[in-house]
Amino acid sequence: MQRIYDANNLIEAHILKGLLEQQYIDVYVGGFYLQGGIGELPVSGNVSIWVANEQAEQAAEIIKEYDTNS
Repeated sequence: MQRIYDANNLIEAHILKGLLEQQYIDVYVGGFYLQGGIGELPVSGNVSIWVANEQAEQAAEIIKEYDTNS
């Protein structure tokens, strides 16, 4: 698996997860459990999106389009 994106928050991570799953890309959202440490950890950048190596390029293109349009 490859880490392909660091989301600003859990909501953004799940929006992207939904976009990727619509294209049949298996997605793992990691780091969300670290949000309980806010105050001792940075507020953003804790939630990351991971995909299988063979789907990373396609997923990166989808996320790039999302970033461009948002």
